[in-house]
Amino acid sequence: MYHLRIVLSLLFVLNCFSDNSIAQTKTYSKQEITNLTDEASRYLKESNFEKSLDISKLALRSSINANDLYSTAISYITIAANYAEMAEFDKAIFFYNKSLSYADKTSNDTLRKRINNNLGNIYCFEKKQYEKGINFYENSLKYSQKLADTNQVFMTKLNIAWAYFDIGLFEKGFPSLEFINKYNKKYGDETNAVAVNMLNGMYYGYKGVHDKATSSFINAIKFGNEGNEKSDLSFSYLEYSKYLLKKGDYKNAYENLARYNIITDELYNEEKIKKANLAGINLELDEYKREIDKIETEKVAQLQSLRKSKIIVLLFGVVFCFLLLLLYTLFKNNNFKKKANEKLSQTNIELLAAKEKAEEASILKSQFVSTISHELRTPLYGVVGITNMLLDEHKELAGSPHLSSLKFSARYLLSLVNDILQINKIEDNRIVLENLTFNISDEINMVKSSLSFIAKTNDNVVHVNVDPNIPEYLIGDKLRLSQIIMNLVSNALKFTKKGEVSINVNLVKVEGKSHFLEFKIQDNGIGIHATDQEKIFDKFVQVSRKETDYQGTGLGLSIVKQMLGLFDSDISLESAIGKGTSFKFVIAFEFNPERTTEIINNIQVDMSSTQTVNVLVVEDNHINQVITRKTIEKNNYKCSVVDNGYAALEILEKENFDVILMDINMPLINGFETTRKIRLKGIGIPIVALTAFDKTEITEEALSAGINDIIIKPFDSIKLFEIISILISKPKSIA
Repeated sequence: MYHLRIVLSLLFVLNCFSDNSIAQTKTYSKQEITNLTDEASRYLKESNFEKSLDISKLALRSSINANDLYSTAISYITIAANYAEMAEFDKAIFFYNKSLSYADKTSNDTLRKRINNNLGNIYCFEKKQYEKGINFYENSLKYSQKLADTNQVFMTKLNIAWAYFDIGLFEKGFPSLEFINKYNKKYGDETNAVAVNMLNGMYYGYKGVHDKATSSFINAIKFGNEGNEKSDLSFSYLEYSKYLLKKGDYKNAYENLARYNIITDELYNEEKIKKANLAGINLELDEYKREIDKIETEKVAQLQSLRKSKIIVLLFGVVFCFLLLLLYTLFKNNNFKKKANEKLSQTNIELLAAKEKAEEASILKSQFVSTISHELRTPLYGVVGITNMLLDEHKELAGSPHLSSLKFSARYLLSLVNDILQINKIEDNRIVLENLTFNISDEINMVKSSLSFIAKTNDNVVHVNVDPNIPEYLIGDKLRLSQIIMNLVSNALKFTKKGEVSINVNLVKVEGKSHFLEFKIQDNGIGIHATDQEKIFDKFVQVSRKETDYQGTGLGLSIVKQMLGLFDSDISLESAIGKGTSFKFVIAFEFNPERTTEIINNIQVDMSSTQTVNVLVVEDNHINQVITRKTIEKNNYKCSVVDNGYAALEILEKENFDVILMDINMPLINGFETTRKIRLKGIGIPIVALTAFDKTEITEEALSAGINDIIIKPFDSIKLFEIISILISKPKSIA
């Protein structure tokens, strides 16, 4: 390579002198210069580097004499590309920079885009100077976007993602990968399919999304084997091997690394042949002299060969012994590797079996929790509903402690079911925080009112102190916040008798639109021993309590801690036996008046309609039929009830309804299938699923069946009528 560089340099100098003589005798027109640059590019594509350089230097001198900035830049680009093809990267960088200096004097963004992209390629993937390379890519991307060259934008984004991933900066490279994935179908093709899938595999491997990582790597290897992108295929095997090694799958990691080495050796041999051909071109001028020297050299070699024959025989014997020793060592190592691979394979099989069992257990747990919650909510709906009916129809029982206790017990049992579901959802990462506008004082006072029964039972007083500097409306997940505060205040009230519980909210800092609120729930109850304070946030744990003090599950504080994790917050406590307990945490909420107004406008409901609403209830449980009918008729709505889906289909052919309340779990035909049959008939009446299932478990199937909304039993009647009002105010259409 060193000799090749010297020869090419000499040719360059000699040709410069010859070009000077030509330039002095002839002046080229603009069209002739363009023809020269095109011809030089053609020879470059044919790998005729000597001819390409000759013509490029002639075009360069002619364009400089003609003060043609564009052609000068093109000539320098072609010269740089020749040196890049010959692996003379420093010279290539020099001439690319020269071309860029002339391109910057023009208004041609296409030239700037091309040069910056080529410099990015060399710096990132040949010189391994990624920071410089990425800067050039970013410049190229800027010009490509300005030119609306979407294909080049796609390729430059791919190179940027690859460069960042090569140095482990996956998060910086992810926006580029995200763009590639979004527009791959439109601008991608078979030449970059291998690289796109490999980059996805690298990113998913980094994120720990193993199924997607494995799928991406396998696709990359598949496309590589089907196409001609052998270099990208070799890198795919290498990156897949690294990923498998990181996972601990040593056998497959070793196999993919071996495939990488095979392809790399093939490419390396092809490169060597290419370079040998290149050297042959430049060395043809010296061939005659080498033939003369060869004759004399052969005479000297024959004499030296006779002297060295004995030494060669001796060396052969030594090498032979060494090879025997090496073969024996390789044989031993191979046996050891086989045993290790067998153990590794067995371990992998055991791990896979354990993983499958764990996944099966997780699915069974979720199904069990779902089934139990449904079976408990259905009778609870009856208990709560009948209790409310008794209170409505017999006002004299409003002060009955027995009826109040019954209602409290039912709601307590419902709270227990909700707690178990809440824990299950958090552990399965199925909770996503919502952004709703709310007033912090209203939410706190609502919690206080909800817990008034417990406060009266233990003769406690609840104080609420809200910092007046807190904005009137904030944006955040008010439901989760209320659950957190309710659990903490409920705990405080249950373990405090004839005492005080205070809820304090203070604004501690403001960063941009984020307002950080500190919540402090304090009581003067029995307190928690220091040795037990770490345990109380574990599930199903109750410490230092007598059974008669409090009957519960021990889930409340565990839910609080896990929910605060969703807010990127944590909880601290201070407590002393006999003096009380204080819980404290900080949550950031958004303050954005414009967005608050938008959210409020979006949730406004017109409740002023006085039309008669005709409701069809599809419910198989007779107790639930009675409760739902009473609730609906109490709001002056007309109500019809049927026992199953077939009866619903029959009555819909005879009567018109404004809304349908559909139970899901019914005999003969369930609510989903009933809804599908209704929609197939072209009936666009709004349908609300009235079910004891958890909402997140049925949402997808409900929407696909054509259900408009879902409400969970036992339900809040106000919420039900709000949903009905919203649905009947819209034009009827098939969901």
